[in-house]
Amino acid sequence: MVRRIALVDANNFYVSCERVFDPGLEGQPVVVLSNNDGCVVSRSNEAKALGIRMGVPFFEVRALTRGRGLIWLSSNYALYGDMSARMMALLGEFAPQREIYSIDECFLDFSGVAFDSAVLGPAIRRRILHCLGLPTCVGFGASKTLAKLANHVAKTRDEYQGSFDWDALPPAQQDTVMAGIDIGEVWGVGRRLAPQLNAMGLSSALDLKRAPPKLIRRRHNVILERTLAELNGVPCITLEETAVRKHQVTASRSFGRPVTTPLELREAVSSYVVRAAERMRAQQASCSRVGVFVDTGKFQGDGERYSCAVEVPLTVASDDTRRLIAAALHGLAQIYRPGYRYKKAGVSLEGLQPAAAPQGDLFSGYERQRSAKLMATLDAINRTWGMNTATFAGAGIAQSWRMQSARRTPRYTTRWEELPVVC
Repeated sequence: MVRRIALVDANNFYVSCERVFDPGLEGQPVVVLSNNDGCVVSRSNEAKALGIRMGVPFFEVRALTRGRGLIWLSSNYALYGDMSARMMALLGEFAPQREIYSIDECFLDFSGVAFDSAVLGPAIRRRILHCLGLPTCVGFGASKTLAKLANHVAKTRDEYQGSFDWDALPPAQQDTVMAGIDIGEVWGVGRRLAPQLNAMGLSSALDLKRAPPKLIRRRHNVILERTLAELNGVPCITLEETAVRKHQVTASRSFGRPVTTPLELREAVSSYVVRAAERMRAQQASCSRVGVFVDTGKFQGDGERYSCAVEVPLTVASDDTRRLIAAALHGLAQIYRPGYRYKKAGVSLEGLQPAAAPQGDLFSGYERQRSAKLMATLDAINRTWGMNTATFAGAGIAQSWRMQSARRTPRYTTRWEELPVVC
């Protein structure tokens, strides 16, 4: 069976989500910033034209807000996550199989399905734009690597109008297009491996495609050899229909201001456990260890830096937020030191195992049933009414230490009180 894969990618996803609800941002240079409004994590095409790089600290480009009309916004993760879920649901209607690769990317497997990419690609783009207002690009190929590279071509070459299929070109023309693509744009290469491959005389995607497989394996590894095979249309990377189970779940944030009191640290750590435990239960997993860390940050202007972490083992693996908070706070008490201005803290739930079959003891069965019902009820409430609708008092109410988000837009799609109003 001939394999046919498509990669659908939303353009400038965070910025595009913001533009859906604020059309006045169209045509303007817009950037969305990371946690605590620190770095640029999404850019409109107009912002890219100003020379703004991905990941650049905002203070380095802040002057453009005055001289060049740059608009900046704080991250609105609730909005982006919900828009992503809606987009993935729509894409699932087009193909028998899909793999959600990231918040704004999805692989679709059309193997064994008759279709015309010249019709299907634009149809996918129209559907997402009509239903969600999000611009997308679609790339088709015989492997995931080729589909990813086709998406890059669709996004960067206007003549293809947002949809590109390698099989629509004769082999010689395919090679011409590949010759114009930097090797760092190949999925699995990136900026880390590109300089090493450049030193071998390989500078384009075509160079890697034509490289001797045994040499690539000897100089690098079998993974890069598979990438080479995929560039030649030989599928080596399977489609993951279900999310790969993680070995740990983490939650951490930089504080909006330095934290100095143990009460605020306890609130922050408790709130991170609440979030991490919810994500872990969504995997139907429990954990056997809870890790905690605190950090004053690299730039401790008025004192030495302090950073410390600890791991607390659980006697029985658990997914009960109450037990996990207790373990995390026990760990925090061991590593907390007074007199420091803490900039960041976090937790990690480790040693994950299926929640359905935890190792227990003779008398724990009834308590596990009660715990499971309580956690399921808590998660159902928060799924229906929004994150932290029901939570734990120890996580704090005011949370004045929370990260800065001076220009976060309303959570239009997940909060009743923040629904857009049409006058």
